[in-house]
Amino acid sequence: MRRFLPLLALLAFAPMSAFAAAAPKPPVVVELFTAQGCSSCSAANSHLADLADDPGVLALTFAVDYWDYLGWRDTFAQPAFAERQKAYARRLAVREVYTPQVVVDGRFQTGGVRADKVDALVAQAAKAPRNPPDMLFMLNGRIAVGSGPAPRGGADVWLVRYDPRSIEITPKKGDNRGEAMVHKNIVRQVARLGSWVGRPTAFRPPKATEDGLKTVVIVQGAKGGRILGVLAEKTS
Repeated sequence: MRRFLPLLALLAFAPMSAFAAAAPKPPVVVELFTAQGCSSCSAANSHLADLADDPGVLALTFAVDYWDYLGWRDTFAQPAFAERQKAYARRLAVREVYTPQVVVDGRFQTGGVRADKVDALVAQAAKAPRNPPDMLFMLNGRIAVGSGPAPRGGADVWLVRYDPRSIEITPKKGDNRGEAMVHKNIVRQVARLGSWVGRPTAFRPPKATEDGLKTVVIVQGAKGGRILGVLAEKTS
């Protein structure tokens, strides 16, 4: 157990029994950047849906809006998702953003059409050593991140809320007109909660924008760096 005592003493968050277990090994985070106006994205969406069934993987679908000009406005896209992809492009030295793109644990990227390559990167990431910080949803609604080794430049703490359902959308215009496209674990809300520099810190999350969403917290190197830890909110 890492040093949560200073945080507990200051904020009186929770009984010590809540911290009895060490931080578990986080799942491999697989982020798919996709668009309903992208002619190559349907197969990538389906593979992401398959990965979502793996308990060792956190699969997230980020719909981007930069193909909307082709005639179909993506029903799930938000500008913030394209900004997240651009941060990865800068960090991973990708010349330009594209779809479908898969980013694995903030460390690797590949085209989403290459299912075999995606699977290989997931397996590689799963074998990598991890030293995640302790993380906890507190009774007062805040999120606590404990002490631990932070990367140079610190880390960003992100809140992600996603729809866990499998949803089919059939575009009425564009390259995928008339084709039913499956979407799984569709991100509906993303918010940067603040910075973490290795010391116990508490964050106040924003309210959910809609009902029925699952919530995860991701700690990763600043500006699109390697993912360090993941905390999923347990639901009854």
